[in-house]
Amino acid sequence: MHLTPVKVQCYAGFKGEEEPRLFILDQRVIEIEEILDRWYQVESKPEWPRANYFRVRGCDQCIYMLKHDLESDEWYLGSR
Repeated sequence: MHLTPVKVQCYAGFKGEEEPRLFILDQRVIEIEEILDRWYQVESKPEWPRANYFRVRGCDQCIYMLKHDLESDEWYLGSR
């Protein structure tokens, strides 16, 4: 899987940045209409740091996979 760094704005609840609301891809703002799935990488290893993953539907009706690396606090867009 190829990971591209992206800027993400999140809903910030009592746990901090809980879920993404929009992201910026190639200077386009893509609002997230629906979170389709969510999963966690809980075991931290150098090759697989702790992360939250989100499978989302954007306002353009495309499906995206977003990764929030909890060690670096960076967001990535996943592609095959």
